[in-house]
Amino acid sequence: MTSRKIFAALAVSSAIAFGGVATDASAKPVRGGTLNYVVGSKIPSLDLHRETTFGVVHPVRPYYSVLMRVNPNNPQSTTDFVCDLCTGGVPKPTEGSTKYTFKIRKDAKFWGDFRAGGKSIKDKEFNAGLLGDKISVKDVKGVLGTTVNAYDVAKNFSLIIFPPKGVPSARKAFFRMVKSVEATDANTVVFKLKFPSGAFIPAVALPFNAIYPKALLDKDPHFFTKNIYGSGPFMFDEYQPGSFVKGVRNPSYHQKDANGNSLPYLDGVRSISAPKMAIRLNAIRGDRAAIEFRGFPPKARDDLKKALGDKITVQESNWNCGLMFIGNHKHKFFGNPDVRRALSLAVDRWGGSRYLSKIAIVKTVGGIVFPGDPLAATKAELTKIPGFWTDLKKSRAEAKKLLKKAGVPEGYTFKFNNRGVDQPYKIVGTWLVGQWKKIGLNPKQHVQPSGPFYASLRKKKDYDVSIDFNCQSVINPLADVSKYISDDKAGNNYANYQDRKADKMYDAMLREADPVKVRKMMRKYEWHTLADEAHVGLTPWWYKINPHRSYVQGWKVAPSHYLNQSLENVWCTGGKCSHSN
Repeated sequence: MTSRKIFAALAVSSAIAFGGVATDASAKPVRGGTLNYVVGSKIPSLDLHRETTFGVVHPVRPYYSVLMRVNPNNPQSTTDFVCDLCTGGVPKPTEGSTKYTFKIRKDAKFWGDFRAGGKSIKDKEFNAGLLGDKISVKDVKGVLGTTVNAYDVAKNFSLIIFPPKGVPSARKAFFRMVKSVEATDANTVVFKLKFPSGAFIPAVALPFNAIYPKALLDKDPHFFTKNIYGSGPFMFDEYQPGSFVKGVRNPSYHQKDANGNSLPYLDGVRSISAPKMAIRLNAIRGDRAAIEFRGFPPKARDDLKKALGDKITVQESNWNCGLMFIGNHKHKFFGNPDVRRALSLAVDRWGGSRYLSKIAIVKTVGGIVFPGDPLAATKAELTKIPGFWTDLKKSRAEAKKLLKKAGVPEGYTFKFNNRGVDQPYKIVGTWLVGQWKKIGLNPKQHVQPSGPFYASLRKKKDYDVSIDFNCQSVINPLADVSKYISDDKAGNNYANYQDRKADKMYDAMLREADPVKVRKMMRKYEWHTLADEAHVGLTPWWYKINPHRSYVQGWKVAPSHYLNQSLENVWCTGGKCSHSN
């Protein structure tokens, strides 16, 4: 049995929907209307390859196609993957499970128009300066309406897996098993692996793996940080930074529904930027927006249900996402594992879970693996890890000893970088500040909008301690925990360290096919990450609550706010989605 099959057999879905009101499967989809939805973040860039935030996925994902994806009709499954740009299903590996051959469909086309600055590139008034200094109007016109082929697919995955210097890729570590990717002809893409790995197919199915035209990437791999152009169910129309992104139905979209009808059902989509939760709630309450795909805290759900009754439907799920705090390993004090361990020991995770779950979108105490997964730590295993002890008094006494040993003065002040998003960043961040004060520290929380926050975290690295996160889409533990290897190997490690022991532990685990052995290796890797080096300090895992207008049909909650966001299956029965028929 291959490692892929072994892990598929083990991966019983732990992301179950709770309390959800199911949509009527027998109802006939209705065409027309524009879906208005709110997004609780600004957009740092438009490039799905380099970004890690829902603030990009939610407004941008509907405009792109991917090679494979989680089944939009069964998003709770951890093993149900379907083709988007490929044909058939998951390809059967050959050559000892080290070769995957994907056949590319021939009916997917890039849009017949390109828009930027509110103008079509076909307009005389189009501002060519919006394309940058490496791509011309002629270059863009050359790809309009062309068929998406294997060369496009291979080029995108090459940049994701083997990014050249200066081209960011947040998920290159997810593909550490890949030796090469190439298009052998216009309809065939071949991935060759260094070793068999159950983490490969879930990595291919990530929603961030948008397919851009090769011809434009060849000219400028940074072009899509400021531009949107793809082959997805909706065609980009307009972007007003800080306000909205809107798109219209792609009449040439290649996917069909189960009855062979064309998709998408909607005439258009419009994502509205609203970082403050109160604004998003009021938008749904006042029917200016139908849904927020990320999630609301329990009280918001209860308030909406009380106010609107059956006009609101609620879908809930465990959530493959968690906040953490990281000490800058280049910092005078936070480069010391004893100091980082003290930060973790100060935090009351068990009591915090009970408190925070009433006011924030967090709930379950867990380790580095999604709770409930076969590879996740049990409570008995967790409580042995410093920072997860049930004796809080003992934990904080140990924390104070470690700070004294490291020479950290009483009342030491440091800058705590946090993101200006209400749920759960600011709530969890404020809670952490209170926890650290209990051991004699004096953190100053520095809350920034998403753009500057990411700049501090990823580029400037001018923080002392920062909020960080590991929010993944497909539940794929072997890939998800790659965040904790060295920052020159993991594109999403922002803690400023290289740890070759962690790299070796991770590589060995990735190559092991026996799930029993993998679980033991995962415990050692987890201990190294959270205890020996204390590279990160975890907070309770998130819990997804999606109250939405009941006229929204066809969308199903997933165990991640990154999944099921292409929206071609969504339709409306009434309300703001006014119908054209």
